[in-house]
Amino acid sequence: MPQQINLAEIEIKSIRIVNGTGHLNDVAGEIIYAGKKNEVIVIDSLDANKAINNTRQILGRVPGLNISETESGGFTANGVGFRGLNPSQSIETNTRQNGYNVSADIYGYNEAYYLPPMEAVERIEVVRGASSLQFGAQFGGMINYIVKQAPTDTGRDAMHRVSTSQTGGSFGLFNSFTSIGGTLGKFSYMAFVQYRNLQGWRPNSEQTQVSGFGRIAFKPSDNFSISLEYSLLRNRIRMPGGLNDSMFETNPKSSFRARNWLESPWNVVNLTTQYKFSPHTSISLQTSVLTGARNLVWRNEDGGPGALDTIDADTHQYSNREVQREKMQSITNELRFKTDYTIGKQTQTLATGVRVACAKFKRQGGGVGTTGSDFDLTILERGYAYDLDFTTTNIAPFAENIFRLSDKFSVTPGFRLEYLHSTAKGYITDGITEQNVYTDLSQSRMFALFGLGSQYTLSRFTNVYTNFSQAYRPIDYNQLTPFGSISKIDKNLKDATGFNADLGYRGTIKNYLNFDVGLFLLQYNNRIGIVEETDAQGNTYTIRKNIANSVHKGLETYIEFNFSKYLNPNFLKGGLSIFNALSLIDARYTNGAFKDKHVEYAPSVIERIGITYAHPLGFSITAQWSHQSESFGDASNTIRSDDPIVGIIPAYSTGDISFSYKFPRIILKGGINNITDEKYFTRRTDEYPGPGIIPAVGRSAYMGITLGF
Repeated sequence: MPQQINLAEIEIKSIRIVNGTGHLNDVAGEIIYAGKKNEVIVIDSLDANKAINNTRQILGRVPGLNISETESGGFTANGVGFRGLNPSQSIETNTRQNGYNVSADIYGYNEAYYLPPMEAVERIEVVRGASSLQFGAQFGGMINYIVKQAPTDTGRDAMHRVSTSQTGGSFGLFNSFTSIGGTLGKFSYMAFVQYRNLQGWRPNSEQTQVSGFGRIAFKPSDNFSISLEYSLLRNRIRMPGGLNDSMFETNPKSSFRARNWLESPWNVVNLTTQYKFSPHTSISLQTSVLTGARNLVWRNEDGGPGALDTIDADTHQYSNREVQREKMQSITNELRFKTDYTIGKQTQTLATGVRVACAKFKRQGGGVGTTGSDFDLTILERGYAYDLDFTTTNIAPFAENIFRLSDKFSVTPGFRLEYLHSTAKGYITDGITEQNVYTDLSQSRMFALFGLGSQYTLSRFTNVYTNFSQAYRPIDYNQLTPFGSISKIDKNLKDATGFNADLGYRGTIKNYLNFDVGLFLLQYNNRIGIVEETDAQGNTYTIRKNIANSVHKGLETYIEFNFSKYLNPNFLKGGLSIFNALSLIDARYTNGAFKDKHVEYAPSVIERIGITYAHPLGFSITAQWSHQSESFGDASNTIRSDDPIVGIIPAYSTGDISFSYKFPRIILKGGINNITDEKYFTRRTDEYPGPGIIPAVGRSAYMGITLGF
């Protein structure tokens, strides 16, 4: 008879070295990533300020990442852009959570207002421009925030697991995050709620935010699963307004607006169904329904930052504020199918699917609001200065296939066929005649996008990859809406077209070197931008128009070297690693009046260097230094102008440091952001939440504790 032997308890201690960046597998689920420039950021492996989603720390290892640091200036989240594309609210990037879109309309209104709190995120997946074939036609690639899954272990804690984090910091920061998850037989669940309150670095910039998430999943067999998710955001943000250059230079913390408010309630419901016909064939369907809004009440932007918001001596009241309201509704279905098959002795992979989406967007603005100071959307006079209804219908079949020509070499061709039907109805009040000008437009277009990628394996853990993929960006709702009485929109706007191309070498060498070095080329035709012009009377104004074609080219490198694993962990009494994410970008116009001028918001150098030390007893610390060279706010590359949205965006350098100390069920964390108290900005805005310069946050500190049960 077999004997039962009781073994003595063994405790294994090891040094956990932070290594926050990796790459996606060639195939994951029903999606092909072979030959594509991509990164995976593992959030729990990072020392970073997750309480305020410090993008510079969390995504800093992604080379070429340009961040619009405006979250405390009236935006709900920092935006990101890649390869010299506009980072404001991630307008050029396909933003997703758990694989589905969380922006209102990726073509009509692709602004990211909702992002999950980083304390809830397991990892972030980034795919550059080649993602346009499987995720959408965008130039800037795709970023996907994967929320943590329910625990699946079968031990004592399997019924449920609870984690709570409390964080306090500078400028009145208080952040509370609590999550619960578990597995009960064939069912699993995961939920979190976050509450954040912040007074802000500048006066008049307080904000309150509540975000939540719930998922319930049912997996009756290894082949079938179904899950339902709900995400929400509720907020109230005070906007301190923009500054002109003189104001910023005098005091970047100053605010001359005390009556500007924003709220942007967001709701996303998603149903995901997955079925495996066999180990080689699977299908999935994601259906998501989004409802959201953006409501503003603010002192009218006419006159720019220099028009002070003061009490009128005759009426003894402030001027009437402007009310703007937007409502978004969309439903999106993405069906994906993947199968493996053989040709000769090689296994090939086909991934195909279709996206069907319908979106509605209602925009009302220029309403005469109250003279008060609180959040009040009351309209005192009948009607809005503009009232527009937009719709977008999108049908897009797509397919990619990995042809493995040998054990080492593969080629992946693909295509995406896009059908778009858009409408615009409503009126805009003429600023001179005060008469309503009505519009009723309808446009349909169909276009095909093609791509070709390849990958050659040099060793078990290194490969060379290349990729070419076409891209497309139609005119969006913002580009068709007036943005101030002194600004104009060209009536002959055209859609933008172009492509992305990559050539790179990536992988790991033994267990101490992780790298990805690549060249890129991005062609952007009919680029839409803002320029400064002069009318017949000599008055200057800004206009949004197709400026010209542009070419973005450069180098992206990420290198992480682990000294401890290269030498000996015992030699350093812990783990020590260093990383460098460097991007060199040359983004210029190639024709038209601005030929050879730099593209707006395209710095030539973006570099982030960091060092991490991890002690075997649970202590780790990361210091990061970030540098970004200058860029420009408009296509004419004006250094300085009376118009605050036109001018240089100066270079800046700043440092961040974060640490954590991990006990069995307790984590202590803290850090300092912008150690040098650098005074800088990354955004000049033509309207919301300015107009003008939106300063980045100065030096701040935070401390927190996480408890797990």
